[in-house]
Amino acid sequence: MSTLLDLSASFKAYDVRGIVGETITEDSVRAVGAAFVDSLGLAGETVLVGGDMRPSSPAFARAFADGATRRGADVLFLDLISTDELYYASGTLDAAGVTFTASHNPAQYNGMKLTRPGAVPVSSDTGLDDVQARAEAYLEAGSIPAAAVRGRTGVRDILEEYSRFLRGQVDLSSSRPLKIVVDAGNGMAGLTTPAVLGDRLLEALPLDIVPLYFELDGTFPNHPANPLEPENLRDLKAAVVEHGADIGIAFDGDADRCFIIDERGEPVSPSAITAMIARREIARAQAAGEAEPAIIHNLITSRAVPELILEDGGRPVRTRVGHSFIKAVMAREGAVFGGEHSAHYYFRTFWNADTGMLAALHVLAALGEQDGPLSELGREYEPYFSSGEVNSKVADVQGSIERARAEFAQDGVVVDDLDGLTFTPGHGRWWFNLRPSNTEPYLRLNAEAEDQDTLEELVERVLAVIRD
Repeated sequence: MSTLLDLSASFKAYDVRGIVGETITEDSVRAVGAAFVDSLGLAGETVLVGGDMRPSSPAFARAFADGATRRGADVLFLDLISTDELYYASGTLDAAGVTFTASHNPAQYNGMKLTRPGAVPVSSDTGLDDVQARAEAYLEAGSIPAAAVRGRTGVRDILEEYSRFLRGQVDLSSSRPLKIVVDAGNGMAGLTTPAVLGDRLLEALPLDIVPLYFELDGTFPNHPANPLEPENLRDLKAAVVEHGADIGIAFDGDADRCFIIDERGEPVSPSAITAMIARREIARAQAAGEAEPAIIHNLITSRAVPELILEDGGRPVRTRVGHSFIKAVMAREGAVFGGEHSAHYYFRTFWNADTGMLAALHVLAALGEQDGPLSELGREYEPYFSSGEVNSKVADVQGSIERARAEFAQDGVVVDDLDGLTFTPGHGRWWFNLRPSNTEPYLRLNAEAEDQDTLEELVERVLAVIRD
């Protein structure tokens, strides 16, 4: 066993993520597999193990399985999977599991997303710290003691049943034919897109798919699989215009997030997509007899989101940023849907978990059920002007926040501290949020206004106050 004892460099708030061979190794992964079984009491139970297309994922999956079976759990290998395939398998099989992925991080990274049975996330608040402590103890001891009965291993391919399940959530039978460009970024959407949206495993949909970078390659030879960065959408934007496509869809490396481009090559904001899907899910819940279905949105989505939810007879529930918070509130409120500015979309029919592919199906259905272009449809859900996330490196984060409070918390401006500070004036023409980064000396500004001039003036004023 390795002598690496301190796993704090790779254990994060929501998952495990580190540099391969440095902060995450086969030995540490083996110890985590054993600790996961012990911490969750999984001896004699089935643990699902899969991974993405990164070169280290297969070896890490085997190492985790070795640790888990030594402690008496049975392991069912899912092999190559997107993260939302793990959630599907965990939900439908009611089993705990892990997938090896570092999502949108560069090629030298890998990590683990862990889930309890029913796709319930394991975070630092719900057991991840205990897994870390137990794994460190195994590493320090230099061995993993064998359970009375070693677990067995098996293999299951869930791609077709996952695809069929998602198809059953959204009816595209009445959609007009659509030409779509999909940028998989050499990530797992290169496997799941042909299965769900194409005809690789199921009957064809009215979709003409133009593929970009569908080859599974965890070295990311074309661009990083991080659509949140505008430069990584450049090829998709150009391809949408070149092919005269109706829509462009970009997925991140593990395909749990999707980003949407309209027919002009312009991005449609995740807030607009949240509102668009919320409208559909509210209507579906109401048709089933549910009064005021709850929709979750984080505090830096556009204010258009809660306005539309109320207009359509839903109940908006505001929460702080972060998927573990969203999933917990989804469960507590019995919400039908949740959306974040980072393009994570959560569905009650998907065990409150996030899935980029199901979100994409909803957007395709919304577009295909009407005759106008996506740019016009998107404008219905995006009436305000947004800054996006503006990061400032400051020497004294808290001091900068307090300067902003002193400058703006006056003349009827309401300030709340749900996540950082959010400033909202009584007249409602603008709002902004300041949130400190959890890991770096950054302040993150998100602002919105009724017109572009007001937005630019607001952002300039805030940055002048918070920057040293």
